[in-house]
Amino acid sequence: MFVLQLVNVVLVLALFSCSPWTVWSSSSLCKHTNMEEVRRPHSVSITEFGAVGDGVTLNTNAFQNALFYLNSFADKGGAKLFVPAGRWLTGSFDLISHLTLSLDRDAVILGSTDFEDWPVVDPLPSYGRGRELPGGRHRSLIYGCDLTDVVITGNNGTIDGQGSIWWSRFRNKTLDYTRPHLVELMNSTGVLISNLTFLNSPFWTIHPVYCSQVAVQNVTILAPLDSPNTDGIDPDSSDHVCIEDCYISTGDDLIAIKSGWDEYGIAFGRPSTNIIIHRLTGKTQTSAGIAIGSEMSGGVSEVHAEDIHFYDSFSAIRIKTSPGRGGYVRNIFISNVTLVNVDIAIRFTGLYGEHPDDLYNPNALPVIEKITIKNVTGENIKHAGLIEGIEGDNFVNLCLSNIILNVTSSYPWNCSNVEGFSELVLPEACEPLKKRIFPDHCSDCYDLSKRLPSSNRKRGAWFMSW
Repeated sequence: MFVLQLVNVVLVLALFSCSPWTVWSSSSLCKHTNMEEVRRPHSVSITEFGAVGDGVTLNTNAFQNALFYLNSFADKGGAKLFVPAGRWLTGSFDLISHLTLSLDRDAVILGSTDFEDWPVVDPLPSYGRGRELPGGRHRSLIYGCDLTDVVITGNNGTIDGQGSIWWSRFRNKTLDYTRPHLVELMNSTGVLISNLTFLNSPFWTIHPVYCSQVAVQNVTILAPLDSPNTDGIDPDSSDHVCIEDCYISTGDDLIAIKSGWDEYGIAFGRPSTNIIIHRLTGKTQTSAGIAIGSEMSGGVSEVHAEDIHFYDSFSAIRIKTSPGRGGYVRNIFISNVTLVNVDIAIRFTGLYGEHPDDLYNPNALPVIEKITIKNVTGENIKHAGLIEGIEGDNFVNLCLSNIILNVTSSYPWNCSNVEGFSELVLPEACEPLKKRIFPDHCSDCYDLSKRLPSSNRKRGAWFMSW
């Protein structure tokens, strides 16, 4: 088989412990080839299958037929489906393995406004039901399951979910099933999404779930700031995910890392781990820039985020959980953050609530530990931190370092049921976080690649290629 190396992501896997917890290298963890170097030996245009880009003609069959045809080239190096300039209305369609879906600069894939064009599928097993309503959920506009080697890219083309009709039905409580995502890849490996604009998703925008080796680069995600639950990128029970150079402005969390909901997520038991976020900019008036949870019952660990800028937002960094969630959030490292006009810089919520049903175990308490946040500056911040653990289940080993915020509130910090360390924090951190930092608590040993013996560096690195 002719193999194309699409993406190289170098992740340090050999971890050397120099503190109670280790976090990732801050340098060169996501390396990708130039998209101009990616070549598929077979290419067709959607127009060859009767598609009409007038914004009115429904092209679902054209997309489905094109992909059915291209599937015959999966073992011959794969194929590319090109979408030229135009407005291509479609319902939900399924991708295939070894595919590049490529949009021209003036190409717009439009989601149909007819609910019948978004089929209802089974709920995710780690959720047990639709996220909004019991039962199934509408399938995403662009969907794929059990795939390998998928590229969704373009010369800044656009994928528009036309979500306003869904938002209206949600607000009026007239939906029968949970709203669809704009893009969902499920049980898939080797996914690259790049150089596109995503508009007006009905629900979460980009949702890799049960996936490995996912890269999202150079994308813009936009939805009205009051649109309900239009998360930007939600890695969900997925590992080895790289998110870089993105601008997101939506009605909910810009990035939300998840791993299943209460007893269903605990039983499914697939964590989200090895998540890298670099150079993220955006705003959200209702939610957080980077969130973990609230659905985190399968566990979340090894998250490294740096070079982050949020403005005109409600909160910047947030962890959401609740009794009944179980699971854990640990080994989180967030650094080099600039904030402007943000209500709450750091917010941890231990009593978030929202359960799928009454079958959850209220004694399934989450473990929240080993969270490092450092090198943060902020202007016009209302509250530095609102950090609330769970009584009898403290959030522990929280580390705050070099955080300088211009805070307008007379009460910059509010903390309860937490324990941790702080250094060079202004306004001064709350009492439970005032333990002195020692090297074994919050150190600078996160650049692990420099600590690997030369003979182990290649062996200790993981390359995402296919």
